[in-house]
Amino acid sequence: MIPERLIIGATLETKTMNGRWMWGGLAMVLTVSTAGCGGSQADAEATNPGDFARVINVEVRDVAAQPFVEEIRLTASVTANQDVQVSAEESGKIRDILAEKGTRVRKGQPIAKIDDGILSAQVDQARAQADLAQQTWDRRKRLYEEDQVGSEIAYLEAKFAAEQTAANLKGLEERLARTTIRAPFDGVLDRRSVEVGSMVAPGQVVGRVVDLDPVKVVAGVPERYAADVHKGAETEVTLDVLPGKVFKAKITYVGATVDPGNRTFPIEVVVPNTGALIKPDMVATVSVARRDLAAAIVVPQDALVRVEDGYVVFVAEDTADGTVARVRPIVVGPTQRNMVVVESGVQPGDRLIVVGQ
Repeated sequence: MIPERLIIGATLETKTMNGRWMWGGLAMVLTVSTAGCGGSQADAEATNPGDFARVINVEVRDVAAQPFVEEIRLTASVTANQDVQVSAEESGKIRDILAEKGTRVRKGQPIAKIDDGILSAQVDQARAQADLAQQTWDRRKRLYEEDQVGSEIAYLEAKFAAEQTAANLKGLEERLARTTIRAPFDGVLDRRSVEVGSMVAPGQVVGRVVDLDPVKVVAGVPERYAADVHKGAETEVTLDVLPGKVFKAKITYVGATVDPGNRTFPIEVVVPNTGALIKPDMVATVSVARRDLAAAIVVPQDALVRVEDGYVVFVAEDTADGTVARVRPIVVGPTQRNMVVVESGVQPGDRLIVVGQ
């Protein structure tokens, strides 16, 4: 067996944290063994260490401490700020459609009108009865209290009759007002379920009104982050359908219980939606800051090499024989957007090999 020293030369391409490039030489010395079976002495003598070298380009980045924010990234769903199925409160035939679907409506604005002919007649009748009962009560009261004329029972009957007819009139007037179906809040009439001539009954859905500015973004947070998420925390909301837009908002609601089915608790974030670009049921991503590290060693995830007992990285070191690459076992911390915090193994000032390792 003839030992052979294999020297591999490499060109070192260095990128500093400020983006400037530096060049250096890298020599990696490896020892390999070859076994000859029946080889000649001349073949052995032909092998001369250092007779060949292979040049490999690598990229090196200077390691430096920098701020790092560990984030919790959650998949969320968009919901309307308010979303109500508007129902009829009286029975009857739809007489008029007063708002078309897709239009903006104000709180209290009429949407549809139920035929109120019968109720209007009942209101007129009740008003006449109430007026008569009130006049009778006024006269009975004056005669009984001032002139001492009449019995106490007649006095009380007139009083209660006036109160009863007034209450009956008020109830009918309220029912008459409910024949006009109105928007419960400012929003958009997203759907209308009736047409002129349709018969409706109390509780039947006639339309849907949604408020889309702002919108709510709802996400489920794994229970292990319960101590890290709280009401008022800053978040960033992004949507795949709106590339480049980042909405910054605060958490407005944190659920008090954990869903036993998926072991998460809900949070809500209110996001402005001028122009109605965000629509209910869109998929969003919510990023919540968990930890803010003022000075952390952060390296690209691609620079890590997986080994049996963890991870290692390669750093470039200057020696008497030139620049060599050395392996460093590391302990990794949190990751964020393809960047990894290294808790031990490299120090500021090390030259980390990020390409070619």
